[in-house]
Amino acid sequence: MIHPSRCPLCRSPGARAYAEVRARRYVECVRCRLVSLAPEQRPASTAERQHYATHENHPADTRYRAFLDRLALPLVERVPAGAEGLDYGAGPGPTLSVMLAERGFRTAVYDPFFAPDLGPLRRSYDFITCTEVVEHFHSPADEFDRLNRLLRPGGWLGVMTEMLREGRAFADWHYIRDPTHVCFYRPATMVWIAARFGWTIEFVHRSVVLFRKSLASGFPTV
Repeated sequence: MIHPSRCPLCRSPGARAYAEVRARRYVECVRCRLVSLAPEQRPASTAERQHYATHENHPADTRYRAFLDRLALPLVERVPAGAEGLDYGAGPGPTLSVMLAERGFRTAVYDPFFAPDLGPLRRSYDFITCTEVVEHFHSPADEFDRLNRLLRPGGWLGVMTEMLREGRAFADWHYIRDPTHVCFYRPATMVWIAARFGWTIEFVHRSVVLFRKSLASGFPTV
């Protein structure tokens, strides 16, 4: 069955039905391989904010710091000393920005619900981090376009999200139980994103991807 909506990532028309789990309908794009929740079933912003406010992440939590180090450690090995960054989608308890500042990297924060000041979005950065964020994007095409604009030539984008892999039982996957998770990326989807923007890509962990923007500022299309 073909779903009439466009893919929220590559904007291709039509998508095939992928799964229905607990009355939630998911479709898969045949072009970029993104799996997404049917648009009419995505949560309203008020429900999203209420759910995010239940998160109890904070800089003093050593387990949470270890979790974030999956992205932070490989990132700081690649960015130059004094690099400036942005934690995009920092959530109610910004922690990665604190960890990076402790390592000498000044890091601004932006979150549409908890740090909505648009000032940080009027600058550009040597690196941007998105930890457990991209699965919440209702319009990933627009969000990745914005991230590309915010990133300086030669800059790094670090993305942490659990990826949908072959052989995984989708209906039993804990990641889809979060009502605010609406987009699910395959490794092939990440490769498509890199090609879309002319970025290089490194899979540094099962759930962490590092993209690097070309030193040239061209904007390839796929």
